[in-house]
Amino acid sequence: MADHTPLAARVSRLGSWLALGLVAGALAGGASFLFLAMLERATAYRLAHETIVFALPLAGLAMGFAYERFGATVKAGASLVIDRLAEGGPELPLRMAPMVLFGTVVTHLFGGSAGREGTAVQMGASLADFVAHRLRLTAPRRHELLVAGVAGGFGSVFGTPLAGAVFALEFVRARHLALHAAVPAVVAAIAGDLLAQRLGVTHVHYTHVPELTWEPSHAVRWLAVVVAVAAVAMLFVDLTHAVKKRAEALLPSLPLRMFVGGVVVVALWRLFGTGTYLGLSDGLVARALVARDLPPFAFALKLVFTAVTLGVGFVGGEVTPLFVVGATLGNTLARVLGLPLEITVAVCFASVFSVAARTPLALAVMAGEVFGVHVLPVAFFVNVAAGALTGSRTIYPSQRER
Repeated sequence: MADHTPLAARVSRLGSWLALGLVAGALAGGASFLFLAMLERATAYRLAHETIVFALPLAGLAMGFAYERFGATVKAGASLVIDRLAEGGPELPLRMAPMVLFGTVVTHLFGGSAGREGTAVQMGASLADFVAHRLRLTAPRRHELLVAGVAGGFGSVFGTPLAGAVFALEFVRARHLALHAAVPAVVAAIAGDLLAQRLGVTHVHYTHVPELTWEPSHAVRWLAVVVAVAAVAMLFVDLTHAVKKRAEALLPSLPLRMFVGGVVVVALWRLFGTGTYLGLSDGLVARALVARDLPPFAFALKLVFTAVTLGVGFVGGEVTPLFVVGATLGNTLARVLGLPLEITVAVCFASVFSVAARTPLALAVMAGEVFGVHVLPVAFFVNVAAGALTGSRTIYPSQRER
């Protein structure tokens, strides 16, 4: 159907989209800079003083008390952001930004296995919603600003603005893109990333992997990759939810639950005798791209450390841990199946999280941004095919079809 909107109205609408994107990008980019700077220092301190990990249970106890006292309205995290994007409702609490910021830094300082995207997304969305309500924006404009906040947060924290924009459009519910919010999302993701870099953020850069040479004999092997990715993603989702449900049933008190969870993480750390699986563990991605002696079960250990950390209530995201799970899984699969190492690692790096979050396009785009655009087609195929095997499972309880 033809658009009969007057040109002046279309120009005005475009201008408002650009303005919304710039505002959201500036807020998210600044917040990501602060967050990443604090996270870098916390991680460096833990690596230099590894015995601090023994205090993780006490850190969990203190964080649990803080969230019980001040964070009841924000503890739903990313699911609360999804609810606001999908249904509207009250303003996201501004306290979400500082609480998730400091909570994530504390989690990493003491060795919890968590990520950073959840923090960036929640900060970007809560700051954007604060502005939306101060400006008394209409419901559609508020929705566009919230999507832009998510895009700016994801794009700036990873240095992948295109993936950030697509992720924000996909992550409310799979197979549905809020196209009316595309312009502010793209602007926010680019602006947020540029601002964060200008302020001093440096992102990890991986060497672009070689192009995949297709061979007929590889078809069945790639289908095996699809099945493995789906199985590992389902295992992570189910295990994380099971830990959360069981821990809440046995230990209704959040502080006590986080204390016991911290004890379990410390026990796992001592049992396996390595701090490799604490914190982000993002160094494992670079190793997975080249090492042929990586422990074949590395992906399973990172999965368990992360499921326990997040399942008992520690703050952080799932993305970076699942990138590590995916990359190390790809390393194992490449060696077992005889597939090219670098391309298999690159594809699985993106695909495990894609399936767990039901964001196949965004993570295919991210694989292309991080490892080279030629990775995008095979990553998209694995994302979609593995996602089809997992049904409606998702790490975000509020994510739904509409």
